[in-house]
Amino acid sequence: MTSSTPNANDTGIPSAGDSVGGATPAFSPLYQQIKGLILQSLEAGAWKPGEMIPSEMELAARYRVSQGTVRKAIDELAAENLLLRRQGKGTFVATHAERNVQYRFLRLLPDSGDLNEEGPAQRNIISCRSIKGPSEICKLLQVPTGESLIHVRRVLVFAGIPTIVEDIWLPSSSFKGLSAEQMRDYPGATYAMFEVEYGVRMVRAQEKLRAVLPDAAQAQLLDIDGQTPLLSVERVAYTYNDVPMELRRGLYRTDTHHYSNTLS
Repeated sequence: MTSSTPNANDTGIPSAGDSVGGATPAFSPLYQQIKGLILQSLEAGAWKPGEMIPSEMELAARYRVSQGTVRKAIDELAAENLLLRRQGKGTFVATHAERNVQYRFLRLLPDSGDLNEEGPAQRNIISCRSIKGPSEICKLLQVPTGESLIHVRRVLVFAGIPTIVEDIWLPSSSFKGLSAEQMRDYPGATYAMFEVEYGVRMVRAQEKLRAVLPDAAQAQLLDIDGQTPLLSVERVAYTYNDVPMELRRGLYRTDTHHYSNTLS
């Protein structure tokens, strides 16, 4: 992928004399500025998930900086799982369609074997409907109270065992036309579907965990009694520039699975 070299004032990088309202701008290392410009291109869809981005040499020429500066910016984006380096091929926009990325946000693992042996979950969609967003949900999604949201309730079944019951809230404006059939039948990860069908890429998530007991409806969906302890996981997933695009609340059975996280 090639592109013409812009004029000096088109690089998007502020010069040392630039100021806003007469104030001196806060110092930002040059590679961080390049990282920000690459992020802007990702957000604008200049390079789609799975596509190769321009080479370091091309980006260095575009932004009028050294290849080392570009490399440092790309290294950080790769460490944040936004870009993926492939030896001898180039650098690509990370995608949830990649097998090594599909399970990035799924921390529930089977007690015996692994996710590949267990196979993909069967998705039982209980409901998928438009609602007026409650204030608590809208606050987490950073939209006005009463905003139109899509609410999905589903059960994920692993190896014939109902294991996770989830409630998912999405802004309707970004997921127009989302249906229960699509949520159930898409042949891949849900986040990959959001990428491919709606152009929304989840790049990071924050989770809160606690131990809870199910209510009667939840116990019935998971085929357990009301005294079975569950792991409650609340996740807010964000796209570029820390814009929240999904709130997900899941209840996880832990009699056959466990929550796993690697810290480094």
